[in-house]
Formats: sequence, C-alpha cells, structure tokens
Amino acid sequence: MDRRNFLKIFGSGVATAATGNLLNPAKTNASEDNQATEFYGILVDTTRCIGCRRCEKACAEANGLPVPDIDELTNKSVLEKMRRTSDTQYTIINRYDTEKGPIYVPKRCMHCNQPGCAAACLVKAMRKRPSGHVTWDANCIGCRLCMVSCPFDIPKFEYTKAMPRIQKCNLCYDRYKKGGIPACVEVCPTQVLVFGTRRQILEEGKRRIAADPDKYVNHIYGEYEVGGTSHLYLSSVPFEQIGFRKDLGTVPYPEYSTGFLFAVPFIFVLWPIAMLGINRATKKDDESGHGENHENKEHEKGKH
Repeated sequence: MDRRNFLKIFGSGVATAATGNLLNPAKTNASEDNQATEFYGILVDTTRCIGCRRCEKACAEANGLPVPDIDELTNKSVLEKMRRTSDTQYTIINRYDTEKGPIYVPKRCMHCNQPGCAAACLVKAMRKRPSGHVTWDANCIGCRLCMVSCPFDIPKFEYTKAMPRIQKCNLCYDRYKKGGIPACVEVCPTQVLVFGTRRQILEEGKRRIAADPDKYVNHIYGEYEVGGTSHLYLSSVPFEQIGFRKDLGTVPYPEYSTGFLFAVPFIFVLWPIAMLGINRATKKDDESGHGENHENKEHEKGKH
C-alpha cells in the first residue's frame, strides 16, 4: 500500500537587486502570532541556484545543528548522490542532471497551507501558525503520525536520542518573531530565495514567468499542490526532472483523514478503558476460580 492510499484509509511587491531577498521587510516585524494576517513563505528560483550550499550552513548555525565545514561545502562530490533532509539537516541541496544541464534544488519543509502533519497530530504538537510557519512543540507524545502524514517526507524522528524530538525546518520561526528573515534567505548570494507573504511571492513568481517565458516552465510548484504550500518553486524544466512528485493532486491532505481524526479521541479514550475493563474482568474470573478451587480443596479435606 502506498503512502497516499494509507493516508486515505488510516488517516488521512517585487524583488530587485536593491531590495535583495525580502519583498516586504516592514511586515515581518511581528512579535506575536496574532499580528500575522497572511501566510509568509519562500519563493525558490532553481534557475539561479549554483549549489554553493551556504543555505545548508546558515540553517545549521541558526538551529544549533552540526555545521558542515568549509571543505565539505566546496566538495561537489557530496552532490553526486540524492540526499534527504534529516534530524540534523533541515535544509539540503541536490543536483539533478536534466535536459538543460545540471540544476541545483534546495529542499526543506514545504509549510503546507493545510498541513497533513498538523492535522494528524493527536496533541497539537505540530502546529500551523497564523503566519504560515509549521512548527513543532515539546508536548509531542512520539506517535510519529506526522511523519506518515507528510506527502513530502519531511518530519524526522530522533531515534538515537533518549528524549527524541521531531525535527524539521520551521521557517526560522524564532527569527521571524524578532523581525528577521530565514537564515537561508539571508545568506543566499544569488537571490535564489525570496521571502515574503505568500501573495507577494506568488505574484513575483508569475511576474518572472511572464517576463521570460522561454526560461521558465509555466507553473509554480506549490501554488496548488496538496492545497497549496508556503514554499514555492520555479523551474526551467518539468518538475519531475528535479525530484518533485506530480501525483499529489490539489486536495489538502487533512481532507483524506477527516473521518479518522474525528474518531481518534474516542479510540484513544475508550480503548484504554476497554482494555482496563477486560483486565479487571480477567482478574476477577481468576480470583473467582482460585477461590472456588480453594473451597473445594477445604471441602475434600473435611470429608477425610
């Protein structure tokens, strides 16, 4: 059974050289969730990526993760194999050999508009913030439903830790609350990444496609996929050539899991009670049986 069927059954403004990587810096100075009126996100223009991997290094530094050394960053042999995000790498770059030559693609959490991971979380540890950031909180019970609910295979579990967490990109939520932008966006030397409201980055993506239709595929990946994401991509080749799934459809993943999610509270409340009842009944039968045996033995003794 593939992941999509499993989910159905089981769960589920213009950027310029002067303005750099930020479309609207004034609006990012938000210290509280309720100040956000629109989702924020990142536009990724893969035609500009040179594979320098500075975004990987900046991400690691910003999140207290193992930081790649300079030699590793300049070692292109790392890009000879496909890599995935992990519990120690929220951002990675892969290289794809396409009909238009090698293309470098940064990959991280897509921050879906209606994330399957947040909908599947039983205790709301995974949350979709009003600002668009999908974040994880420490009240997690480790059920890992978020992992099987993600169509992009992003949340990762710390299997080797005594107190494991779910790890993934949170779009530098702490930096955002202080008025900053994501670390990866800040360090990108070729302006591959543009941060702004989802409306702004969609407009910018469409502007670029209209201005140079021979350069770009006429599609912004993430505009409609799985109900839309806050991480959007531009490409010069069909997206399947650079590792993107084209079978996800436009339906938000939580819609696949609505029935199950409504049942979850009853399952998790009534199942332990049912098991406790069975346990008590079993013990009672055992005690009753032992008692009868004891009385029979005493009765037999009396006869003798």
